[in-house]
Amino acid sequence: MQNNRLHNPQPHPRSFQDATGPVAIRLTNDYIFKRILEKNETVLRALIGSLLHRSIDEITHLHILNPIMPGDAITDRSVILDVNVEINHGARMDLEMQVVNYKDWPERSLYYACRNYLNLTRSQDYDMVAPSWQIGFVDYTIFEDHPSFYSTYKLTDTTDHYVYTDKFSIGVVDMSKIDLATKKDRQYNIDRWAKLFKAQTWEDIKMLAKQDVYISKAGETYFEISADEHERQLAEAREDVLRRERATKRREQELLRSLDAAHNELEKKDQRIAEHEQRIAEKDQRIAEKDQRIAELEALLARKNLST
Repeated sequence: MQNNRLHNPQPHPRSFQDATGPVAIRLTNDYIFKRILEKNETVLRALIGSLLHRSIDEITHLHILNPIMPGDAITDRSVILDVNVEINHGARMDLEMQVVNYKDWPERSLYYACRNYLNLTRSQDYDMVAPSWQIGFVDYTIFEDHPSFYSTYKLTDTTDHYVYTDKFSIGVVDMSKIDLATKKDRQYNIDRWAKLFKAQTWEDIKMLAKQDVYISKAGETYFEISADEHERQLAEAREDVLRRERATKRREQELLRSLDAAHNELEKKDQRIAEHEQRIAEKDQRIAEKDQRIAELEALLARKNLST
């Protein structure tokens, strides 16, 4: 019997409110993430305002410095789909979605932050450098001994933590730790943004949309993107790359675990050999002590026989 779902695919819902069931591609797909923020400036303003603990009205001007252009390749493993945006005619923010853990986020985010901080023109003095933020949305915990939902790192004095400058900072939103969101995180709806990006069903997205008008706009923009055949194909192609990367990381982790297990087994064998050699050495020592005692007794017996 033929699968009617393949030959008679369900029509795409007519509106965001009509959408039901699992989303085809989650918003943690970095192409989807970038396209939503590119297509809807209000959503981008709201997200930036949340991350900076400001109202949306304080974000008066945005200019995306690296928009996706027609013909851009987005399927290569080397492609970085960040959103680099100029805020209020000067400040810079780099936003990136990263769900594959390459174990290099501290170094990678620092590189992006430093690159964005180089925003002076030749005629400007150093005190004119504009503030720069690099904020990554990750789905894993970078520092296992320091779990946190939303962390902000700055240059500070190592003694008393006095801030060297407010113009340079790195933020990390750990979407795997939404339960650790602070009161302030919830006050600025950062936890809701993370829940939106991780949403797996349209029902999840619409529930969040009821709580926040800007998340509702993000959901509507995502619906428009998912309804566009070309956009959907690009997102699916990017998802294939991400899926292969996740599979590669899993295989690497499995290989590392196997190597660690083999290394541990070799260490155990080496330990057993060392213990065995130690027992032999101790036995040889006891034999040597007995041989010496025998030699002493034989010498004593020989002297006694001579005296008689």
